[in-house]
Amino acid sequence: MLVEVKNVVQQSGEASRRWFCDKDFDLYTWHNTAGDIVRFELCYDKSQNERALVWDRKSGYAHVKVDDGEEELGRYKMTPIYVADGVFDYKRIGTAFKVASNNIEQELAQFVYLKILGIQKGYKRP
Repeated sequence: MLVEVKNVVQQSGEASRRWFCDKDFDLYTWHNTAGDIVRFELCYDKSQNERALVWDRKSGYAHVKVDDGEEELGRYKMTPIYVADGVFDYKRIGTAFKVASNNIEQELAQFVYLKILGIQKGYKRP
């Protein structure tokens, strides 16, 4: 079950950030001053072959693989980066997210769930 990580470091000049995590998911959300979600990153399959669904109000959707930077033997770990990935299994991830997000704000969870399914709908943080 997703839980919110408190005291997330905020970057000056950027939208405010929130972070929710559990063993399978990391959900990062960015909110404008009105409280609307302007971006989110939903990382999934964290224990193997981690991927992310990224949604941004301005640029739309991206589905990416998380390259953890640990590919080369004998070298220092590099910073994880996103690289393009294939088809997004929205049914599997949507179903798993619906269960995992049961403990977080339902408006926020519903917004992300609908985005997983590709449905456009607004969200305003209470």
